[in-house]
Amino acid sequence: MVRRLHMDVRLATQVLLLQVAVVTLTLGIAGGLLAFMSHERLAAQYEDRSLDMARAIAFAPAVRADVARYDAAPLTPSPALTDELAKGPLQQLATEIQQRTGVLFVVITNNQGIRLSHPNRDELGKHVSTDPAEVLAGHEVVTRESGTLGPSVRAKVPVLAPDSTRVVGEVSIGISTSAVHHQLWTDVRTAAALVGLALFIGVLGSYLLARRWRGLTMGLQPSEMAELIRTQAAVLHGIDEGVLAVDTTWKTAFINDEASRLLEVGREAGRPVEQIGLTPRVLEVFRAADATPNIATVGDRIVVVSSRPVTRDGRELGTVLVVRDRTDVESLTRELDAVQLMSTVLRAQRHEFANRLHLLNGLLHSGHVDEAAQYVEELLGSGPLGSALPGIDAVRDAFLQAFLAAKAAVAREAGVTLTIGENTWAPGRLALPVDVTSVLGNLLDNAIYAARTGVKADKVVEVELLQDGSTLHITVADTGDGVRPDFVEHVFTEGKSTKPESGIPGGRGIGMALSRQISRALGGDIRLSSPGNADAELCGAEFIARLPGVMVEEEAQWVAQN
Repeated sequence: MVRRLHMDVRLATQVLLLQVAVVTLTLGIAGGLLAFMSHERLAAQYEDRSLDMARAIAFAPAVRADVARYDAAPLTPSPALTDELAKGPLQQLATEIQQRTGVLFVVITNNQGIRLSHPNRDELGKHVSTDPAEVLAGHEVVTRESGTLGPSVRAKVPVLAPDSTRVVGEVSIGISTSAVHHQLWTDVRTAAALVGLALFIGVLGSYLLARRWRGLTMGLQPSEMAELIRTQAAVLHGIDEGVLAVDTTWKTAFINDEASRLLEVGREAGRPVEQIGLTPRVLEVFRAADATPNIATVGDRIVVVSSRPVTRDGRELGTVLVVRDRTDVESLTRELDAVQLMSTVLRAQRHEFANRLHLLNGLLHSGHVDEAAQYVEELLGSGPLGSALPGIDAVRDAFLQAFLAAKAAVAREAGVTLTIGENTWAPGRLALPVDVTSVLGNLLDNAIYAARTGVKADKVVEVELLQDGSTLHITVADTGDGVRPDFVEHVFTEGKSTKPESGIPGGRGIGMALSRQISRALGGDIRLSSPGNADAELCGAEFIARLPGVMVEEEAQWVAQN
């Protein structure tokens, strides 16, 4: 546990540090680029500013006239010249401009490069420290140089004579680079504050992201998550049970191959569970999140489904539906039921024949030969089941005869009389005995239960079988209380039943749904033709089933034999 916690902290710290490093590096590069571009922008702005000021001074008529005065003869530095220039209009103009604009210097020269104005009085009448040849040739120059007053951004503009385009001097405006750097550092400090705020937000976001990541992975390490994925692939895709998982928003998160096959749905994740094609019964069990197994039908399959919520450390993760195939089990169960019914009838027949043989033996031993011969003739005429269930001779198939005789015995035990309807005619034999007995058995069982629990004194169930080619029509009616009006639409709904709960695994309400499924799979159907009619002789419910292709036509052969 300590080791795992250590790994969690270490991994979370690594993620946090990596994110902080990325954020810091990104902001550092962005800050450096911002500082460089700000420096270039400020320098360009100061260059434009100094050039505009130099142009304004150089093109002023008074300046042009005053500079032209010193163009006639060479000037020799002397105290007298210095005094003259210090008191002259050009020096006064330059000083006033310098004081008002805050520039480093305003220098005006003649066409020989002799200073006519300068912030330092001792420099008046002396030659400029930088080469003025390009400006005196008539070109404007913007440079970044270092002179007597230090490094500066400076603009130099030629001064023209008042009445011609002849260059008589120059005007040089300088702005100290310290001003540029001061403005730059002001901007950088502002940007640094913003970068620091962005870095703090980035670090905080990285920390919250790391916490969120740990929450989403439930504290699992990458190796553990990889192992879980391998385990999931090996287990969930290798078992015989279907597994369907949804998240807390009821969107599909996982569907293994068996669930896709049994539920007849796709394996695409992220879809709402209502839209993947589940049957209403399966969807109802899924939504209930109840671990109790429930039987449902999906297509031609019978499945057992159960669902349960999934939690971890008190946190809800979703719901899982487990599906198991019971189609083969149900088929074997129906076949076993049919065999048991046949066995019951055969035992009854054996007992009946034994009684008849005892009677015949007694007649012969007592010398009543004529009575014995008459009794044998009666037995040959009535058939083996003639006295067991009146009207059953209208049914040709021995399997179906045995099934009806067994159900008649079951009905008698429940205090109900099973009768064969007068319209019964089934001269063929069964081609699909299991399907027929499944449908007929469910109808008879429900009818017997309804008649037994009904209020009417005469407890009767009537069944009619009518063959039409290879199609068998079945009608079952009873004297029970009928189907309640509010239950009519739920008669064939899975999980819906009027019978009390009996603890049967999977619950009740599967028989009628299964019977309709079998009927429709054969191309037929089953319906409730009457929920109950108080004026009819059989006042309870009446069901009619149509089962195509379940009979083999042998009517001509049977008629010929009989």
